[in-house]
Amino acid sequence: MRFGWFVLLLLSFPVLEAIGIFWMADAIGGWVLPWLLLDAIAGVMLIRTERVALGARLLFSVQSGAHPLATLFASGRILLAGGLLVFPGFISDAAALLLLLIPGTWNRRKADPLRPANDDVLEGEFKREPDDLLR
Repeated sequence: MRFGWFVLLLLSFPVLEAIGIFWMADAIGGWVLPWLLLDAIAGVMLIRTERVALGARLLFSVQSGAHPLATLFASGRILLAGGLLVFPGFISDAAALLLLLIPGTWNRRKADPLRPANDDVLEGEFKREPDDLLR
């Protein structure tokens, strides 16, 4: 029964988007078409730039010691927002805007206080002793 509600919601989404487009066209007139066209272009550009930047961000997060899954979730959020922008409608645009406005600072932590210090490094001075003293 739960699956039926999910399918109904999924199938009613394009209908709700079409109703939203008609309401906005009634409110703002002919500006709806340029709005939807610019949204689609912005969505495609967002997907393209994130697709290129994903590898570099993932490499940087692994090199800096951060968890790569957080980077994947952040990039996935941006890709999902780009896909929602490509889909025509104002409900999907609002959802994409919410996804883009979620702060991503939790991904960019400077240092993890729970991670232990690197104990492999010994700090101090080094002085070589002459071989005569070692015999």
